[in-house]
Amino acid sequence: MVDIAHQAAINPASARDVATADAPVPLSAVDPGQWRALAQRAVEPNGYYLPAWELAVSASARGRTDASALPAFDGSSARLIGLMPVISLWRALKIPLPALMSAHPYGTLCSPLLDRDAPLEAAALLLQQAREAGAHALVLTDVALDGTAMASLEQVLKRDGLKPRILSSYIRASLDATQDGEALLREALGAKKLKELRRQRHRLEEHGPVAFEIARGSDEIGRALETFLQLEASGWKGKRGTALVQHAGDATFIRRAVPALAETAQCEIVTLRAGTIPVAAGIVLRHQDRAFFFKLGIDERYARYSPGVQLTLDLTRHLCADPAIASADSTANADHPMINPIWRGRFAVGDVLIPLRRHDPVVGLVHAALTTLRFAHDTARSVVHLMRRTRKTV
Repeated sequence: MVDIAHQAAINPASARDVATADAPVPLSAVDPGQWRALAQRAVEPNGYYLPAWELAVSASARGRTDASALPAFDGSSARLIGLMPVISLWRALKIPLPALMSAHPYGTLCSPLLDRDAPLEAAALLLQQAREAGAHALVLTDVALDGTAMASLEQVLKRDGLKPRILSSYIRASLDATQDGEALLREALGAKKLKELRRQRHRLEEHGPVAFEIARGSDEIGRALETFLQLEASGWKGKRGTALVQHAGDATFIRRAVPALAETAQCEIVTLRAGTIPVAAGIVLRHQDRAFFFKLGIDERYARYSPGVQLTLDLTRHLCADPAIASADSTANADHPMINPIWRGRFAVGDVLIPLRRHDPVVGLVHAALTTLRFAHDTARSVVHLMRRTRKTV
């Protein structure tokens, strides 16, 4: 099967060239200035589809390189009003059917960028671009199911006599940052739990004064990033071989993306120290009025003091005190044992199959293939979890 996500020319193009080219186009062909302007006007924030982040992912991140894009342009001005990074279903899952799938941006949110001044027009153009690329369906992964971007797509589909199919969904934690931080934490955790966490913090102070640091500027964020990478690799992610710094492409991506986003005040790194010792660190993206808690790394030698929880408490207070931030996405899995008890907001995230033509039998084939693959994946994951539990009891 021809990889329909790579039919466009490889050479970079101007905004007007891209506007008239057959979609999809190489992600690198989308004008970064137009992309940044669209992100500022986006109807729904998505820090993982900011150009500095997604271009860095596509350039080098392991298993995520060479993504393409469905761009939507206003017909009168050639202004970018919609963007959906994609790859072919064959490349994503080795399913030989003509469909496009969200290009995964290393974060767990793939809601497309739609211009708030023309969300329906943008959504309609993105769907049309996918049709013209030869796709019979779009598979959107990790989208906010009740978000404005998905609502716009659903409205256009309904107008065309089409209906999306939810393939899977889960509820994940978020933070209402408009509340008072201390009041929010008291309500979420209760007096008894907060007292225990204060006791742990006092014990941690035996290793030096505990300080919560925020790195934003270009000079300080590079050092903070290296601290984070060392902490992440020192824990269980390092043991499993999934830490960012353990793979050259991933390390290159994160070292490119974080400083670039810091230049536009869209990324910060928070660190908890006991004296001179960093015990926890996290990367936080910012897009419009929403923050995104990307990753957390801790020094497991200090696990008895709950350093990850201590850092998250300080981050909660920090975000709630920031008038520019209204909410924060944990970008965590469902029922995450650390973040769920602290951030009590919830929203639905899922994978959605979008048909592009009415009464198209190919869509049924895509659905069946995805369902079969998910069943096999879930079965294999259950076996792995069982083997791990068995080893612990032996």
